Amino acid sequence: MRLGINLGYWGAGMDGDNLAVAQEADRLGYDVCWAAEAYGSDAPTVLSWVAAKTERIDVGSAIMQIPARQPAMTAMTAATLDSLSGGRFRLGLGVSGPQVSEGWYGVKFDKPLARTREYVEIVRKAMSRERLTYEGAHWTLPLPDGPGKPIKLTVHPEREHIPLYIAAIGPKNLEQTGEIADGALLIFPSAEHLEETALRHLRAGREKAGLTMDGFDVHPTLPLALGDDIDALADIFRPYTALYVGGMGSRKQNFYNQLAQRMGYEKEAAEIQDKYLAGDKTGAAAAVPRQLIDQTTLLGSVERIADRMKAYAAAGVNTLTLAPAGFTLDERLAALRAGTEALERAGLA
Repeated sequence: MRLGINLGYWGAGMDGDNLAVAQEADRLGYDVCWAAEAYGSDAPTVLSWVAAKTERIDVGSAIMQIPARQPAMTAMTAATLDSLSGGRFRLGLGVSGPQVSEGWYGVKFDKPLARTREYVEIVRKAMSRERLTYEGAHWTLPLPDGPGKPIKLTVHPEREHIPLYIAAIGPKNLEQTGEIADGALLIFPSAEHLEETALRHLRAGREKAGLTMDGFDVHPTLPLALGDDIDALADIFRPYTALYVGGMGSRKQNFYNQLAQRMGYEKEAAEIQDKYLAGDKTGAAAAVPRQLIDQTTLLGSVERIADRMKAYAAAGVNTLTLAPAGFTLDERLAALRAGTEALERAGLA
């Protein structure tokens, strides 16, 4: 099993620390460094800087938001980053959510699966350096009855095939991801529930495309915190879990809340959402079960984290991306090093 590092969002007051974390991950042999975007820092700019300051580690977008860019622009960005990084770029895509899509980008959040499928098809066609033509329900290239003409990408990516990942949570999205992508970016993954909440849907999509799971990267992200007091460590992630389960999306359309329900936390997920949407963020955080946090993070000693890594590997995870917690750079670097030590102790390095 390989390890990745997720830097999260840039501009949160730890920008220099984030670069140091990426460079230490590069030195330690981590496989990939991901950067996120929502409505602040954009992922490609951050990744270009990280790629310039590292030597071996891959850089990936987790995620570039589909409503933020036309697909041809995403293909241009991916090809440029792959060329500049010496073939180290991985393209992670996702539809974001209705609040960001409609409130920030002004793009209607409708038919996300169909839009994603068309988007991926156009991106891949453009990156292959074919002359770009496409006829779909959401994009038609070139536009009919106008001056547009089929154009091909002038930049040569370092590789013929840039790995393409999709951030997927719901069963239908997971199935489509298995069908059309090279990997799935998973959030709030529980090793105990991974088969029922993700793998069986990904497998169905692979089978639909006439493929197996061989070569497909099951790639969850987990926060990691070192220490002896598991309750205290879990408390660190209460606001984070409450934000996603309770406040990320509307009452009717919160993918993370639905995921918590599928993991058996129906009552708790409802309570967290009720409190969060009522403005009681403290109460929402207090309502998050410790077990839910423990199942979706890596907490404790190196030995305990190694045991959890074994569980994820047994469940079918290929690459485990870590989001090391810490209030100082030294704490984050220590967590990063603990990740490699735990992987070795687990016999998975």
